[in-house]
Amino acid sequence: MLREDHRRKGVVEDGNNNGLPLIHLLLSTATSIDERNYCATLENLIELYQTVSLIGDSVQRVVAYFADGLAARLLTRKSPFYDMVMEEPTSEEEFLAFTDLYRVSPYYQFAHFTANQAILEAYEEEEERNNKALHVIDFDVSYGFQWPSLIQSLSEKATSGNRISLRITGFGNNLKELQETEARLVSFSKGFSNHLVFEFQGLLRGSSRLINLRRKKNETLAVNLVSYLNTLSSFMKVSDTLGLVHSLSPSIVVLVKQEGSRSLKTFLSRFTESLHYFAAMFDSLDDCLPLESAERLRIEKKLLGKEIKSMLNYDMDGVDCPKYERMETWKTRMEHHGFVGRKISSKCVIQAKLLLKMRTHYYPLQFEEEGGSGGFRVSERDEGRVISLGWQNRFLLTVSAWQPIWQNRYSFIPRF
Repeated sequence: MLREDHRRKGVVEDGNNNGLPLIHLLLSTATSIDERNYCATLENLIELYQTVSLIGDSVQRVVAYFADGLAARLLTRKSPFYDMVMEEPTSEEEFLAFTDLYRVSPYYQFAHFTANQAILEAYEEEEERNNKALHVIDFDVSYGFQWPSLIQSLSEKATSGNRISLRITGFGNNLKELQETEARLVSFSKGFSNHLVFEFQGLLRGSSRLINLRRKKNETLAVNLVSYLNTLSSFMKVSDTLGLVHSLSPSIVVLVKQEGSRSLKTFLSRFTESLHYFAAMFDSLDDCLPLESAERLRIEKKLLGKEIKSMLNYDMDGVDCPKYERMETWKTRMEHHGFVGRKISSKCVIQAKLLLKMRTHYYPLQFEEEGGSGGFRVSERDEGRVISLGWQNRFLLTVSAWQPIWQNRYSFIPRF
């Protein structure tokens, strides 16, 4: 996935790439720190810092953040140097970086547009009996960037004789974020005809419950799990969440997962898996922004770099690593919790391909199930029940849709 040049294969795959020695040195550093050989670790880090650069090529950039993450493991939490290395972006900085990535890369838009299309199709399937009402429960509403496209799609369907109600119940981290999200979405909805009745209800994560959820009669209920399960720190929390979702009897559950096995128990296995994933992410930015771009530096530093350093130090803080799993693993997990996969429609696939065609700059797109090594690509998997966004031969995000098996509904009390 790691490259030095736009037209080369990834460093991991291309032995002639000049970035390979840098990757070997980084892996050697990770090995020495795992073996508690701190003298060798320090020597390797000094050599790394003499080579890497936050404004160099994509290899130098991604290795720089991994080097910082390894350096943090050598420091105590009371060290001022630890605070310097692990400095958290402000909420404003993180929002700007998220906005930049959303604007220039198909990464989040692929997830949101594909999820919204699946939700819209579930609503249309029940249109004759749902009283023209759609209710979406978003377990991680974040900045609400996902929902304008759904609001627009429903507004185009609504008429004076066909009024549609859309209610979004969104969980967020803090009251300010929820208020700003509500203001943005309400303002956006007012730009369309008043035949769409829009309502947003923000709930604080950890302090709000869904047991007494207000629901309209026969409304289509959709549950949105876009990257939410990745944020959970234990499989017990994942299980509890899926049990809660099943108890709500939704018409559709949309699941978007970052692919990978970064929940592996050993530090080295987690390190290697993370390196492959983030190398692809940094590499893909070559297709979106020039190296000297201020937006690119902000994305790498405030979003991706932060996640890299956190990923390498979860166990040092006594916190379980967020749960990243491959498609086959979470497919089994969903089925175990009483869900069956829905077929991804051809319209979803076409929309995803058109999105990539509009967003890609340098590479020819790859739409084949297999094969091809350059640029963004979209792949249908699991007999059409899954669609993935990839960079070169690495899957980045995977979207799937599910519905409960009604006769297997669980009897426990849901928690959130």
